Amino acid sequence: MGFSGTDAGGFRWEGFSSGAPSRQQPPKPQKPRKAVKSPAARVAINIAVTLLVGLLYFYFELPALNLQSPDFYAFALLLCVVYCICAVLTSGFQEQGAGNYFRFLKKQCRIPVILAVVLLALALGGTLVGSVIFRAKSYSELLPIEAGDFAAEVDEISYDQIPMLDKNSAERLGDRKLGELSDMVSQFEVVDDYTQINYRGRPVRIATLMYADLVKWFTNRSDGLPAYLLIDMVTQNVELVRLEEGIRYTNAEHFNRNLYRHLRFNFPSFMFSRPVMEVNEEGTPYWICPRIIRTIGLFGGTDVKGAVLVNAITGECRYYEEVPSWVDNLYPAGLIVQQYDYYGMYHNGFLNSIFGQRDVTVTTDDYNYLALGDDVYVYTGITSTGGDQSNIGFLLTNQRTKESRFYSCAGATEYSAMASANGELQNLRYQATFPLLLNVGGQPTYFMAMKDAAELVKKYAMVNVQQYQIVATGDTVAQCEQNYLDMLSRNGVVDGSAVLSGTEQAEGTVAEIRSAVLDGNTVYFIKLLGSDMFYTISAVDQPLAVILSEGDRVTLTYRPGEGSILEGVEVALR
Repeated sequence: MGFSGTDAGGFRWEGFSSGAPSRQQPPKPQKPRKAVKSPAARVAINIAVTLLVGLLYFYFELPALNLQSPDFYAFALLLCVVYCICAVLTSGFQEQGAGNYFRFLKKQCRIPVILAVVLLALALGGTLVGSVIFRAKSYSELLPIEAGDFAAEVDEISYDQIPMLDKNSAERLGDRKLGELSDMVSQFEVVDDYTQINYRGRPVRIATLMYADLVKWFTNRSDGLPAYLLIDMVTQNVELVRLEEGIRYTNAEHFNRNLYRHLRFNFPSFMFSRPVMEVNEEGTPYWICPRIIRTIGLFGGTDVKGAVLVNAITGECRYYEEVPSWVDNLYPAGLIVQQYDYYGMYHNGFLNSIFGQRDVTVTTDDYNYLALGDDVYVYTGITSTGGDQSNIGFLLTNQRTKESRFYSCAGATEYSAMASANGELQNLRYQATFPLLLNVGGQPTYFMAMKDAAELVKKYAMVNVQQYQIVATGDTVAQCEQNYLDMLSRNGVVDGSAVLSGTEQAEGTVAEIRSAVLDGNTVYFIKLLGSDMFYTISAVDQPLAVILSEGDRVTLTYRPGEGSILEGVEVALR
């Protein structure tokens, strides 16, 4: 029996030749692609498909229709490509080779090709014109900076204005508060964006809610989000502010109630920074949406020019070139830091930033917020480019007006101060928050809350900026400040006459002294001769109160208030 290569257990082995004639079938001729006969119809179809793709892309990606927006160029080039592809398909194009293809484009797609070339040339030219290599001086002038006197211009802040919490601690408190509310915890979550504002004279963080999932959105969207959270950064109190009408416009919403889509439909040519939630003095929630402009070339010199304010409940929006005074967050902190870095790097020219580096400075690795008056200021340290772990000064910038002042003060960086505070309480393993800069006794001082592993504030620390080996801690802010002032006096930094912030002093003879045990601590009530006022002094904080007698001459430091009993913080014999 003969064996041929075509017999292999019933299978034909492709590629194995036995010398038999080939049985391959000739390829079937492809049917030519039919073109749309009418040129006008072809153009109409091409335009219709391009518009449909453009509308879908615009709806979901929301590019600004602005020549200063890089997203606009991506959008326009996409439309040109879509039109050319449609032209190929509707014309029945069959020719092979690059030459034929380019001739086809020249004939059928002349306008989109020319438009694409012009846009690419414009983007390239705009990038070069706005390059920092050629425009270093313009970049260095984005942030006008004035020199300031810290002790004279920055008042000593009272205790009801010092934020005790950082963002992480505020998030913990906010999540815990929502978890206590049985009617909300299963339906909503807290958005991970706690904005610091001044509300009725107090520093607070505000956070809005979001639907827990898509099903919860379908079942609750008609009523909107029922509340927002306010976290008092001084008292650590968390308030859930319930609304008569729910919030319907947020950056976590879907479809037309999504904040970004709502902004784009109303202001198609505006470029926006990240919106932040604030409330006016009546408690109405608004989204503050800073309008971004480019001031150098096409894409360089990012700055802010006014803002669109969106009522989070009704969606009503209005553009303000000069925002209302209750708005705190117009200039983003990241933009302020970037603009100072441009100044620090390039105020002596681009080449100097690379080679000589004379007077080249940059901001430190982080920043914080400080409530002064009715505004919020961004604080950041300024250091040289050598990475020497020391600051040459610091910058305070008003987030509403961009008014910026540089305060010359050589001293420790923020992270060096944090390390000093951590070392002071290393046996307790508390960790310092990023510091605030305060005026305490006329001295620039880093103030930090000391947190445990559960992100709870346990103690407070103050570190002198210029002499960061001076570290004071305390269970309360008042105790911490008193210990700090004592250390400054002992080290000869102050003359001993500095008093606690937000306090007054009374001198006189002890006319009456009483005691009571409150919360396990002995508290003395002291009345001075010729006065009807009693002053409370804790024996834990002021042991001298234990040995006081009627007839002693004393100086009492107290916090002013209403009523016949005032909180005393210190007593001293005269």
